[in-house]
Amino acid sequence: MTDGVIENSETGQTPDSGVPVLQVKGLSVDYGVDKVWVPAAIDLNYEVKAGEVLAIVGESGSGKSASSMSLLGLLPENSRTTGSVKLNGREILGLTGSKLRQVRGRDVAVIFQEPMTAMNPVYTIGFQIVETIRLHNEISPDEAKERALKLLDMVELPDPEKAFKSYPHQLSGGQRQRAMIAQSLSCDPKLLIADEPTTALDVTVQAEILDLMRNLRNKLNSAIVLITHDMGVVADLADHIVVMSKGRIVEAGTSAQIFHNPQHEYTRKLLAAVPHLGQGGSDTDEVDVTAALAAATGTELRNVEQDELMRRERENQARLEEAERAADTSRGAPVLKLTDVAIEYPKQGRVPAFRAVEGANLAIYPGEILGLVGESGSGKTTIGRAAVGLLPVAAGSLTVTGKEISNASRKELFELRRNVGMVFQDPSSSLNPRLPLGESIGEPMFLAKVAKGADLQKRIETLLDQVELPRAYRNRYPHELSGGQKQRVGIARALSLKPKLLVADEPTSALDVSVQATVLELLKNLQQELGFACLFVTHDLAVVDLMSDRICVMRRGRIVEQGTRDQILRRPQDPYTQRLLAAVPLPNPEKQRERRELRAKLLASAE
Repeated sequence: MTDGVIENSETGQTPDSGVPVLQVKGLSVDYGVDKVWVPAAIDLNYEVKAGEVLAIVGESGSGKSASSMSLLGLLPENSRTTGSVKLNGREILGLTGSKLRQVRGRDVAVIFQEPMTAMNPVYTIGFQIVETIRLHNEISPDEAKERALKLLDMVELPDPEKAFKSYPHQLSGGQRQRAMIAQSLSCDPKLLIADEPTTALDVTVQAEILDLMRNLRNKLNSAIVLITHDMGVVADLADHIVVMSKGRIVEAGTSAQIFHNPQHEYTRKLLAAVPHLGQGGSDTDEVDVTAALAAATGTELRNVEQDELMRRERENQARLEEAERAADTSRGAPVLKLTDVAIEYPKQGRVPAFRAVEGANLAIYPGEILGLVGESGSGKTTIGRAAVGLLPVAAGSLTVTGKEISNASRKELFELRRNVGMVFQDPSSSLNPRLPLGESIGEPMFLAKVAKGADLQKRIETLLDQVELPRAYRNRYPHELSGGQKQRVGIARALSLKPKLLVADEPTSALDVSVQATVLELLKNLQQELGFACLFVTHDLAVVDLMSDRICVMRRGRIVEQGTRDQILRRPQDPYTQRLLAAVPLPNPEKQRERRELRAKLLASAE
């Protein structure tokens, strides 16, 4: 891929200068569609040595996953692959049957994007790892079990014995990903292909998985091919980078070369589209979050008494700010207000009621975007669902546009929902596949009896204009649009009744970075134009920094900290907020190394 010997950016060691573990030459992948070969990857050339991490980056459809899966013959039957793929000097492209099965798992292993779908749900984690080990090694079940437990310990699962006996659904997302990594490493592969290994994970879990992969790379000296669109992850792990666009490699180089001196216009565009913490600050200069965190936290260990005093101080400050907002009549009444709210998921059969949110206090005013952040299970989506009347309020007061909904009737909730719109996480599953897009957008207006006939059609066209989609798209179906276009349709539908409150639940997490940037810009422009209040629910702190006026941090069902964007970024008070910020990867290799060191100090302090 590049000439000369390149030092491993993490270990400082020079990789093996002998034969590369993986050599790809002239690799092309085509799919047969309607009796025509459509190219997915065209004439790819790269190599990876032992102990190196090669990141293949690009948007959806660039060919990065198709080309990587072709190395192991994991493509569908309507595909063809040409070129040369050598593993330790041996040609493996075109292998079939038992010879290909010997290479899979033993010499080359894959970490898939979603472990829940990649692992068999009816077998325990231990059974699946033991099966993989015994398939490629002639050892007894007891020896295989012992090795499986060592692997589960190596990937830092807290209780290897328990994980061994668990089914995939009994583990969290991060634990499932660790278990899949253990299975992938079970036969000491020479090459590890990691296909978006952290996309579905929270930022703190992602940081743990990246630490794990870095440590394993240094221990095992395996070659790693990392497929991702997250440039922060690339900066954290990669030694070399290959940038793909429309099936071709448009640029290749070391991590430092690509990040600091990108040559191709597409690479520059890709890097410019990456949201990162600090760029949304109110100052003209970008906020150095790492420096702010270091200044806010210091290095000394806080004791319990100090933490309690600081917590009380924050609560007093929050009450003071609340009083000041109430006195500020220029802002008007809050569109959404929670006072000591508790939210429960009702009892179902033998499953008891579960209290997901406790003692929540927050307010959103007209024209304001409040970012609600936290890990999975923190309760942020629960608050969003309660705000639109989809979950009952167990205690406290929840008002929308001044109307109490904690004890509202079905009719009152129906009226309420005319003032509230919702944008969902997955645009594909939130749109009816049988309805043309125009009908999906117009359905809320038709059901609410605010428009019909020619007036309805005119409003649909106006909404398509507002989300910058051609009016002709009204006759298309969801499967005919890209992910970003479908999310624009979802936004148009959410705004169709001119809501006073928009709840956006992870609206860009399923999108590529450049598509994400355009959707976020569109949403922000529409919010400024139409003046609705917005509850923006996400676990991506860089996105919420870009979008929000204020930020509210949740942990285990409680709000631990809230304030303006600059307060949360520059002066985070709660230790959890500090750890959350420190876990966000930066799209800059040197700054990411500093951020990682700071996170290690914060974790050591917490322990």
